[in-house]
Amino acid sequence: MSRPIWKGSISFGLVNIPVQLETAVREKSVSFHMLSKDGSCRLRRKLYCPETGEEFEYNDTTRGVEVSKDRYVVVDEKEIEAVKPVKARAIEIEQFVGVEEIDPIYFDRPYFITPTDGSAKAYKLLHEAMKQSGKAGLARFVMRDRQNLALIRVVGDGLVLQTMHFADEVLSLEDSLPATLERAKTKATELKTALQLVEAMTKELDLASYKDEYRHGLETLIDQKKGKRKTVAVSDDHDEEVGPPTINLMEALKRSLAAGGGRVEKGHAHARRPRRKSA
Repeated sequence: MSRPIWKGSISFGLVNIPVQLETAVREKSVSFHMLSKDGSCRLRRKLYCPETGEEFEYNDTTRGVEVSKDRYVVVDEKEIEAVKPVKARAIEIEQFVGVEEIDPIYFDRPYFITPTDGSAKAYKLLHEAMKQSGKAGLARFVMRDRQNLALIRVVGDGLVLQTMHFADEVLSLEDSLPATLERAKTKATELKTALQLVEAMTKELDLASYKDEYRHGLETLIDQKKGKRKTVAVSDDHDEEVGPPTINLMEALKRSLAAGGGRVEKGHAHARRPRRKSA
């Protein structure tokens, strides 16, 4: 069980349910520090003016936003405090929606919502009502001086809060797509083979089988060096990225289907292997 990071209540209508938020995800990574060449001293960065070389203490600094090249708007702490959201201890559900109405691109970080202060009955009531209705609650709350948009949804026997990006933070995919996409056409035979490939690659989901191989490799290397054992030799095959060979789209689909063990139409299983070209 993780340590609570926020305590307050969920309110919907006139009902208030004392709850707390607990971290649902603990991201794992290997953090490096800057050291001297022989590793005997951890180095520190300093605040200084690159034009004069003068050094500054943190208390002698202020904050500013760059509005054009080398031009800043200075904002002091009192001005920032004046526009910070009110630190209310309430997660206010403003409406209920279907989870399928919200594109996952809006989702940010998940947190477990757990009942506190004898609120188990009210918590259970909200859980059952949301479960039977198939709805999720769209809410707003303040945490760490920031106003958050969030979705509260049913997961198993409990509730999960997922913070969300605001609509003006999410970019438009259409603006990023090339104009050539509209002119691109797919052939019926290509689509049929692609669907066969999708079917052949569809299997029961097991997310635990997907691991961060790079992080595990780093952790193994660090454990070996920490124990003063001989380190594992690292292959340099990945130093230069090599793109995939350029081949015919239909040939690629058929060969992928055959390699995946799916059914291939007559005449497709022994397709001629194309000449490999540089990408």
